[in-house]
Amino acid sequence: MALHAPIDLVIFDCDGVLVDSEKLSVAIDQRVLADLGWQLPRDEIIRRFVGRSDAHFRAGIEEHLGLSLPDDWEAPYVQWYLDAFAQDLTAVAGVVDALDSIEKVTCVASSGSHGKIRRNLGLTGLLPRFEGRIFSADDVRDGKPAPDLFLHAAQTMGVPPSRCIVIEDSRFGVQAARGAGMRVLGYAGGLTPASWLAEEGATVFTDMAVLPGLLS
Repeated sequence: MALHAPIDLVIFDCDGVLVDSEKLSVAIDQRVLADLGWQLPRDEIIRRFVGRSDAHFRAGIEEHLGLSLPDDWEAPYVQWYLDAFAQDLTAVAGVVDALDSIEKVTCVASSGSHGKIRRNLGLTGLLPRFEGRIFSADDVRDGKPAPDLFLHAAQTMGVPPSRCIVIEDSRFGVQAARGAGMRVLGYAGGLTPASWLAEEGATVFTDMAVLPGLLS
């Protein structure tokens, strides 16, 4: 999937690509898991959960603990995330300038819920750039690493998968993009090691300043 082939749609993941949320989320995930009785190292949380949906996080907890969590199991922890994001969430370094330079049509396709995506984009001032072009794991049956979300985004935007390129920061997201028949750029400026992204077939970059050039 050569990068010089025509691109009509740029699909951005949200967390870790547009908003610098992964380091905040993983730190709180670790606290949540510990409170539930699962002491999991930071690197293992990244390996298991970064790029996956909230439903997958819950399923992983239930499998490890050998029990079913109640529907409101997250209630004691929601404010932990909200407080951290309200205080410390920023846009990924360089992404605003990159977006200003990208002339192609863009959208967001994230494993987060619509509420979470909109909240995080709103906190960082990015929401107006993607209004009406936001897709969530809530919209499809199977989230990343299944290709469903990216295929749904492309179909809704009216662009064939072969003319889409995905900007991802997780190995599950890269797997989903590749499964959808899309080219993928792996942003390794966050938590996921560059080698993980490259092994899944992404063209890796570490500085958002180079993104417009990669897309052109």
